[in-house]
Amino acid sequence: MKKKLVALAAAVATLALSAVMLAGCSGRGDAQQQGGDSGATDGAFTLTVGFDQGYPPYGYVGDDGQFTGFDLELAKAVCEKMGWNLDLQAIDWDAKDALIGSGTINCIWNGFTMEGREDKFTFSEPYMYNEQVVVVKKDSDAKKLEDLAGKTVLTQVDSAALHVLEDEKGQKPLADTFKELQTIGDYNNAFMQLESGMVDAVACDLSIASYQMAAKPDAYVKLGVLAPENYAVGFKKGDTELAQQVTDALKALNEDGTVKQLCDKYADQGITYDNWVL
Repeated sequence: MKKKLVALAAAVATLALSAVMLAGCSGRGDAQQQGGDSGATDGAFTLTVGFDQGYPPYGYVGDDGQFTGFDLELAKAVCEKMGWNLDLQAIDWDAKDALIGSGTINCIWNGFTMEGREDKFTFSEPYMYNEQVVVVKKDSDAKKLEDLAGKTVLTQVDSAALHVLEDEKGQKPLADTFKELQTIGDYNNAFMQLESGMVDAVACDLSIASYQMAAKPDAYVKLGVLAPENYAVGFKKGDTELAQQVTDALKALNEDGTVKQLCDKYADQGITYDNWVL
């Protein structure tokens, strides 16, 4: 009887362990799916993309709760073409330098301006033309950049727009005329503050301005251009091989029509194929 009880206990323990292992495997699959796994075979290289989840139309949380956006779909297409896994990691934008330096992510792909960052990152070839612009409410009394004197202007922390406005060789002389240059964590909240009248203007990427103006065409207007620039995929400094592989894949996706299809898909959010430069 004792031997039978021992055998029964062992069988129960084995079943319990199997259930735990099965649950663990199932949980890993769910996490990969949420992270945007491309479906490549096990053992394949994983492209871990760091992005700002509040940066539509390039990277954001869709109505279904999943990560989506032009750049994220582009990254997925690259991984499918290369046979790589894709791991999407929503990051604190202010921590991107440390995350890529530590290897937590191996690229930044999220409407990422390359100008002024060449010493910190290795970049793919630029793929999308962009500008840093200023947006005001349609009924604003500011009609040109010079009219921002005495106004409160808001931009994202550690953004290309902030860099331009703080650069002595850029638009710092203009920023010095502002009543105040403020920063905020994401552009969605920036435009909420603009709409509410808490600030007078938002300095941001053309893509962000186009997205907001497409969503509310009667609310905002573009005041002027602070600086022209380009988007590229950023990698750890010295990672030239991976940068070249992504560049080559993007060129191939342009040739087969995938890029044009994605641009058309996001056209109502301000994306245009006319700005594709690769």
